[in-house]
Amino acid sequence: MADYLPIMHVALGGTFDPVHDGHHALFERAFELGNVTVGLTSDELAPKTRQVDRYVKPFIERRHSLSAELKPLAEAHDCEFEIRTLEKPTGIATEPGFDIIVVSPETQTGAERINEIRQERGLDPLNIEVVEHVYADDGKRISSTRIVRGEIDRHGHLTPNQTGRSSTRPTDNCSAE
Repeated sequence: MADYLPIMHVALGGTFDPVHDGHHALFERAFELGNVTVGLTSDELAPKTRQVDRYVKPFIERRHSLSAELKPLAEAHDCEFEIRTLEKPTGIATEPGFDIIVVSPETQTGAERINEIRQERGLDPLNIEVVEHVYADDGKRISSTRIVRGEIDRHGHLTPNQTGRSSTRPTDNCSAE
């Protein structure tokens, strides 16, 4: 008889705009651990989670990009995934049904706060899985902010001839004839 390992339920969250290799490392680790539920920040929450003021694409666009990134990983690991709207920073991981939360080093304290909330609610704490940063060719960490500034691409390759994304929503430059 084969050994049976229960399927773990993994939570992670973020804005994911744009998705990059650092996010991919988080997703890869999450799928190695089990079925994944991603909390994607709502349009209202996303700007509040940014350390740098910049335009963030609408939820529906980010959800589409995120789904395209997650689907092949889920298939490769024979796992399932779900994308849910994150309305507050502690989000979905304070709910029952999760075993593990996958975070980056800068969001580990948020995961610890989530465990405090879970314990206040009588839930078991989540195992916290910290995935180290992924670094760009210049030795600095890959981040969405660096990508939208035009410094690097999603893989961390330097892009000195690129221009960045504005901190405000793009305008329609088409004029009526």
